[in-house]
Amino acid sequence: MSIETTLFAAADKMRGSMDAGEYKHIALGMLFLRYVSVSFQRLHAQLTADEYSDPEDRDEYLAENIFWVPEKARWSFIAKNSKNPEIGVMIDAAMRQIEAENPTLKGALPKVFGRDSLDNTMLSGLVDLFTNIELEGTRADFDLIGRIYEYFIGEFASSEGKRGGEFYTPKSVVDTLIEMIEPTKGRVYDPCCGTGGFFVQSEKFIDAHSGQRNDIAIYGQERNHTTFGLARMNLAIRGIFADIRWNTEGTLLRDAFPDERFDFALANPPFNISDWSGDLLREDGRWKFGAPPVGNANFAWLQHIHAHLSSKGIGGVVLANGSMSSMSGGEGDIRRAMVEGNAVDAMVALPGQLFYGTQIPACLWILAKDKSNGVAKDASLRDRRGEVLFIDARKMGALVPGSRKQKEMSAEEVARIARAYHAWRGEPDAGAYADEPGFCKAATLEEIAKHNFVLTPGRYVGAGAVEDDGEPFEDKFERLMGTLREQFAEGRRLEAEIEARLGALV
Repeated sequence: MSIETTLFAAADKMRGSMDAGEYKHIALGMLFLRYVSVSFQRLHAQLTADEYSDPEDRDEYLAENIFWVPEKARWSFIAKNSKNPEIGVMIDAAMRQIEAENPTLKGALPKVFGRDSLDNTMLSGLVDLFTNIELEGTRADFDLIGRIYEYFIGEFASSEGKRGGEFYTPKSVVDTLIEMIEPTKGRVYDPCCGTGGFFVQSEKFIDAHSGQRNDIAIYGQERNHTTFGLARMNLAIRGIFADIRWNTEGTLLRDAFPDERFDFALANPPFNISDWSGDLLREDGRWKFGAPPVGNANFAWLQHIHAHLSSKGIGGVVLANGSMSSMSGGEGDIRRAMVEGNAVDAMVALPGQLFYGTQIPACLWILAKDKSNGVAKDASLRDRRGEVLFIDARKMGALVPGSRKQKEMSAEEVARIARAYHAWRGEPDAGAYADEPGFCKAATLEEIAKHNFVLTPGRYVGAGAVEDDGEPFEDKFERLMGTLREQFAEGRRLEAEIEARLGALV
């Protein structure tokens, strides 16, 4: 059993009757406190051993991107007092002290441990549990801590049902967008960033491709305050610094970055929301392709993101499948205007059952600000204007081991989707693009118009080739007819047996 599975099982058992969503912030807040304490103590010990350094000089820690942890907020103090009846109050105080000493964390850490409703035995058990995790206090810990964060968030999203799916984007969906968009250099934006999953995966993508983390700048906005705090902890624990903002009105009504433009945008907005204050935004300048219907925000999100792209920007958005075909409230007209305006680069139909707690099928919209790809300056790049790439990935994915409902896509499947997209864009080293029946198709504006600008990939990619099993048709037909006759005969036998047994009961 993996360490994250073991930790979740033990922590969830201690949770008792507490709501999963509430407990998530307690468990992950405590993990954050444990890591920053170990990280601080490691550098503190190094500075103490160096006669020319001052272990109490805060600038020494700032230079190493390590948070300053006051004495009574350090894990050694918390662990020593784990059985104290006031342990919850002590942890809350530790969180406040850390925020006071580190302005970038202001308002981000949970202060919910001292409530009377929390069982001190549970808190003591959690302290002991996290004390036993071996950490170095360096970047070497990021992989383990990241896995624990992702596992806890994912498992609690499953426990919370549909509400969990609203803020947690499954890893294979995040990976697909990251591999397609490739945010390696520039400004990255997520207007509804949840727990920061897209940002974390962007950093991992850069690391995997030997890039520099400092080459990207991260911006985000989140409406849910507890999720906003979780995102900031999730990023801070990995040393990722971002400009994430919160407000109660939400991104569409109160845009935190109205004049900013971004090289990459990644988003999983809440699907089909009706209470987005659309009636107050009918004349908004973001609606270049048409005012979204008041009763559904899907096309408000798409246009918000497209409006925030830089001149060469690329955006990836996760939305419900209905966005590809709905005609209500003028959505069909907006979709047509987006296609004719070369705002839509590619569409990907995802497998079902990827999201926690909801069976709503989803798709990916890949948006582009300039589909000409700069062909006037570089003839090797492909001009994609007047064309949209359709990818049908509905047959991909497999059940997560131990789950009857949850699916995920493999790394190979994710790579196949990304490879087709990059080849179609004409990117160097991506190989030559070719339509693949049943999987991908580059459709022209004329072909899309014939389908009334419905963007469901299945309409364009056609059916895949049926594999020839070598059995002659006549032989196969006779064999199948024989099987059918046997099944009919067995059905009649069972029917007669049931009637006989029912008759015996009279």
